[in-house]
Amino acid sequence: MKITADALLFDNDGTLVSSMESVVRCWTRWAAEYGVTEEFARVELHGRPATDIIGDLLPADRVAEARRRIDELEVEDVPGGVRLLPGTLDLLAGLPEERWAVVTSAGRALAEARLAEAGIRPGLLITADDITRGKPDPEPFLLAAGKLGADPARCVVFEDAPAGLAAARAAGMRTVALTTTTSRDELAELNPDIVVEDLSAVSARAVDGGVEIVAGE
Repeated sequence: MKITADALLFDNDGTLVSSMESVVRCWTRWAAEYGVTEEFARVELHGRPATDIIGDLLPADRVAEARRRIDELEVEDVPGGVRLLPGTLDLLAGLPEERWAVVTSAGRALAEARLAEAGIRPGLLITADDITRGKPDPEPFLLAAGKLGADPARCVVFEDAPAGLAAARAAGMRTVALTTTTSRDELAELNPDIVVEDLSAVSARAVDGGVEIVAGE
């Protein structure tokens, strides 16, 4: 499928890079420290801001301190805990800086550390620290579109997590879903425009006024 867009918006973990082993390792340690191991096993983790996850597990007066602790654990675990996913650098190399952004549920310190570890330098990075409502709310993607001066209806979002795909749909954006962390059947329930295995199935080139992408397996 060929799509012309004003801007491309990329989730980070599970889309550009994989740090899931690090995520599980750090959150498991965090849950043990806070005595919520059993409750943690029932909470949706991927694609959601840390503050929202912690809010499901701890009283409100403990959230800020607990957020600082998981941030500390995850940033410390970045070296050696991040790997590029197939196709990432080739795709990003062909994009004009002003036509793409990374939109992640991670906090800024963690997001910047993971991207730097992978050698990715976005011109625009939207993190959990920039918004008041995280995915699946559309706010993060709408903020990115606004900063890029792009019409949301002419943005394409690349996501692997159901929460992120729901946020993109709520923002009125087209979606490319990746099967890196979620099954094709589960993704299909969210009605993405395109489903691919990873970014190696996507190519892009700058055209007058935007970006043309070709995606499909």
